[in-house]
Amino acid sequence: MPQGFSNANMKKRNSVLVFLKGTTAPLVLYVDNPIGVYEELAGILKKNSSVPMLIEKSTMGPIKKVCINSTEIAAVALQEEQYI
Repeated sequence: MPQGFSNANMKKRNSVLVFLKGTTAPLVLYVDNPIGVYEELAGILKKNSSVPMLIEKSTMGPIKKVCINSTEIAAVALQEEQYI
């Protein structure tokens, strides 16, 4: 661990990763309720509907608002990361 940093300084946050068809890097979404957003998106994937649905989310990270076509979602993940 770098000098001046300790476990006491480390914080954890969760983000939702949205993998879209045809892309290699996921969208990283920082939201108020990451578990809820993950469950919502995973539920949409489980339905496997061919009818497109527009999903709009407000976020707290560098991406402030996002709209995703439900038929373009390939996978979702919940990520825990440490930061100072």
